[in-house]
Amino acid sequence: MKFPAKSGMRMLGSAVLLALLTAAPLLAQESDAASAESASSWAFRWLNFAAVAGLILFALRKAAPVFRRRAEEISGKIAEGARARKAAEKQRREVRAKINGIDAEVAGLRADAKRATAAEAERIRALAKTEAEAVERAARAEIGAAERAARLELKARAARMAVERAEALLRENLTPNAEAALIRAFVAEIERSPN
Repeated sequence: MKFPAKSGMRMLGSAVLLALLTAAPLLAQESDAASAESASSWAFRWLNFAAVAGLILFALRKAAPVFRRRAEEISGKIAEGARARKAAEKQRREVRAKINGIDAEVAGLRADAKRATAAEAERIRALAKTEAEAVERAARAEIGAAERAARLELKARAARMAVERAEALLRENLTPNAEAALIRAFVAEIERSPN
């Protein structure tokens, strides 16, 4: 705490005056012993003592508010320090509790991660199974369609080959006389029919 300059000068002046007044009796005692024993020397000693004591009391009275303020400031700072220490202790306890709880929190996070991983793996397996079934159904449908198309093509080819073979057989075996006989038999059959 800074003291005002005027108050500091007063205290310095009081201290110098106090030093001079306390030094005067010491210097007076060094003079000869006969004069020290006189009644006036005793009166001077008591007067000197009273002056010094009065100055000391005056200085203490004047300095008491300064000392009191300084003591209050120190007490306030001590209380503030105690509050800060309590807050720091509380914060330290909270941090320790968090640190102690972090193992449990990490274990919980790991367990959550394992559950999430297992659920995701199961979901992927189910999705893969569904997709495999869909691919299998599509493959079976495609195979069935290819089989039908192949059968139709085979029937068409067999019919074409049968017609070609029949044409070839007819060309080989059908002579103009046989052709005329066939036409006559056909016409006779038409004539016999009751239309």
